[in-house]
Amino acid sequence: MGNIHTVGPNEALIVSGGCCGSTKKRTIVGGWAWAWWLVTDVQRLSLEVMTLNPMCEMVETAQGVPLTVTGVAQCKIMKADELLGTASEQFLGKSVNEIKMTILQTLEGHLRAILGTLTVEEVYKDRDQFAALVREVAAPDVGRMGIEILSFTIKDVYDDVQYLQSLGKAQTASVKRDADAGVAEANRDAGIREAECEKSAMDVKYSTDTKIEDNARMYKLQKANFDQEINTAKAESQLAYELQAAKIRQRIRNEEIQIDIVERRKQIEIETQEINRKDCELSATVKLPAEAESYRVQTIAEGKRTQTVETARAEAERIKKIGSAEAYAIEQVGKAEAERMRMKANVYKMYGDAAIMNIVLESLPKIAAEVAAPLAKTEEIVLIGGNDQTTGDVTRLVGQLPPAINALTGVDLSKVLGKIPGAKA
Repeated sequence: MGNIHTVGPNEALIVSGGCCGSTKKRTIVGGWAWAWWLVTDVQRLSLEVMTLNPMCEMVETAQGVPLTVTGVAQCKIMKADELLGTASEQFLGKSVNEIKMTILQTLEGHLRAILGTLTVEEVYKDRDQFAALVREVAAPDVGRMGIEILSFTIKDVYDDVQYLQSLGKAQTASVKRDADAGVAEANRDAGIREAECEKSAMDVKYSTDTKIEDNARMYKLQKANFDQEINTAKAESQLAYELQAAKIRQRIRNEEIQIDIVERRKQIEIETQEINRKDCELSATVKLPAEAESYRVQTIAEGKRTQTVETARAEAERIKKIGSAEAYAIEQVGKAEAERMRMKANVYKMYGDAAIMNIVLESLPKIAAEVAAPLAKTEEIVLIGGNDQTTGDVTRLVGQLPPAINALTGVDLSKVLGKIPGAKA
């Protein structure tokens, strides 16, 4: 059996364990998860902003002046999967106050360390830079715990030795002194400024009178120039009128020429259309029939060529099949001949010398016929020599007969005859 757990966007649900001994851990933010009773562990981790108030009391600065500094920090657990897993390892099972205490101690430690490296003036005059430095140094440490510092500001700085109050008094005296000096300088500058203004007024008056005379002279000169320009403009206007009239006449002439050009273009277009009409008529009466006849002749030639090619292909196929049949027949004959030789060899092996003797005896008449064939065409044979030589020649001839039989049949006649009972080699 199991149960459904839901969680809002401000809280993380960490589900660990499961059926079949699974050790996988799941993190859900703003969703739901199924948990098995007794085998699944479900815990929650708050993602809301945590407000912290770090405080360092009586911490000596770089000058040895003890200061007490209070600040305000806004922190929260980051929602990124890896960082949220790190935060769950660090803070799962702890309350919000315990998490705040851990972060607060880290911030106070960095605040105390940085405060010892600064002077009182640096801390008091530039609190924003001091707070930014603390946040920059502390961010990596709390980041390794899955915590993000949203903001960090210095709330108050004070001491018990009236160092800051002394700085304020000195600053106030300096401001008063500067104010008195400023009043005196302002009065002096006012008198000098008044005299300068009177002098400037007289200079302006003299300059104004001079400008009035200059303007009168310039007026007369400008009037003379204007009169000259008017007369020149009148002359130019008369010439421009005549020039414009000439241009209009030229434009009218150009329009007339353009009309002639348009008329000639129209005439050329009419002649072109007539040429096209005659060309179409010629194409319909001569060109198209010729192309049709050419297409017919070309189609017939293509058909004959295709017929010739197919005939050649059929003939080649016929020759190929005949060759295949002849090759098959030769193969079968060779196989039959090989089988015959194999069976003959088996018979020779079975019957031994008797079969060989039978083959030799059957072959002797053929051998004698082959030897006697040339002698049958001879009318007479003359033996030259004495009786002893003739007998030797006959003996030599008979002695060469077994080698001849051996060469023709492969049978050693002397060995076969030696095996016959009562025969002598």
